Amino acid sequence: MIIDYVKISVKAGDGGNGAISFRREKYIANGGPDGGNGGNGGSIYLKVDSNVSTLLDFRYNKVFKADKGKDGEGARCTGKSGNDIYIKVPKGTIVRDIDKDIIIADLKEDNQEFLVAKGGKGGKGNMNFATPTRQIPNFAQSGQKGMSRNIELELKMLADVGLIGFPNVGKSTLISTVSSAKPKIANYHFTTLEPVLGVVKVKSGQTFVMADIPGIIEGASNGVGLGTKFLKHVERTRILLHVIDITGSEGRIPVKDFEVINNELKNYSTKLSQKRQIVVANKIDSLNNEEYIKDLEKMCNERGLKLFKVSAITKTGLDELLNYVASELEKLPKEDIVEVVEENDSIIDQEWFVERKGNTYYVTGEPIERLMSKVNIFDIESRQYMNRVLTNMGVINKALDMGMKNGDTLDVIGYQMEYTD
Repeated sequence: MIIDYVKISVKAGDGGNGAISFRREKYIANGGPDGGNGGNGGSIYLKVDSNVSTLLDFRYNKVFKADKGKDGEGARCTGKSGNDIYIKVPKGTIVRDIDKDIIIADLKEDNQEFLVAKGGKGGKGNMNFATPTRQIPNFAQSGQKGMSRNIELELKMLADVGLIGFPNVGKSTLISTVSSAKPKIANYHFTTLEPVLGVVKVKSGQTFVMADIPGIIEGASNGVGLGTKFLKHVERTRILLHVIDITGSEGRIPVKDFEVINNELKNYSTKLSQKRQIVVANKIDSLNNEEYIKDLEKMCNERGLKLFKVSAITKTGLDELLNYVASELEKLPKEDIVEVVEENDSIIDQEWFVERKGNTYYVTGEPIERLMSKVNIFDIESRQYMNRVLTNMGVINKALDMGMKNGDTLDVIGYQMEYTD
């Protein structure tokens, strides 16, 4: 069974809280602050593993949580950081953030790693807040929350050449003949129920990866038959070998077969329909109707398509076909098929908002939540720290621009205070 699409949830570990502690030492005010920092929360990474070929492992395990950081302790002891988690995924995995509806990673290199959820930073202990004028800080920072996100993993096979065509036209026989791939072969439709990869080596020494894409039929782009399940695997190939049964078995006409398959590619993706194609007239050793090959030759000439007449069974014409494919691949660059959105932490950190309702100004946003997690509202020095940060962030000026005046209320994640000049 091939599993090539799955949704999972990841939760990085929260940072540990900073400690409020004072050492007991003569002549030092209140013993002196010695509260240690909290440990960082564990992060979650996706890592490409060459031994993994499907997303089958995620079928029953769809939630991943990293360890929290330990709280700081007295005597300047820093809490232990949470362990990172590395989730193994197959090469060719595309990662999408479901909530933001953006693609955040395209994992296509061996051992490639991607930080999908960053652990929360440990809070600072009160030893960090001592100053000449504030010698006994009675507050510490709480640890930051670890990142949570819902992601979608989709596997798209990585191959240089993709074999497309109706079921039972000889694609499986072709790939088994030119490579070490051993797909199941039988004289009925949908013998191949999952894509098969094979490494092809031509006589010149060049190698490339070929994929046998399971039978695409009329209506596949709308879900008929195996539907879009395998059409997406075609996207990452650089060249398509369009295999056609030139004998016209099962009452089909070769030229019409070509049109039907290309129509499905176009309906699925315009870009896919424009991908480089080479037409392969298979089973040439069993040709009974010369009109079939003449019509196909005429169509290829009119469209500027290269046509090869082969027999996967007798190996007729295969060397010529493979040598041509290898030479054409050298001319075609490998291109990305997805646009990855790079997430910028500095931009995310600026996403705070001020909303006015009557004489109350509500301040919200992720950076505000992180700020308030560090504040002890019962400590005057901690509140002063909060006011300085809000001012430096521009929150106060934003509220003033919106009309805030003396006596109005500023609500910061539920903590309300009266504004005065």
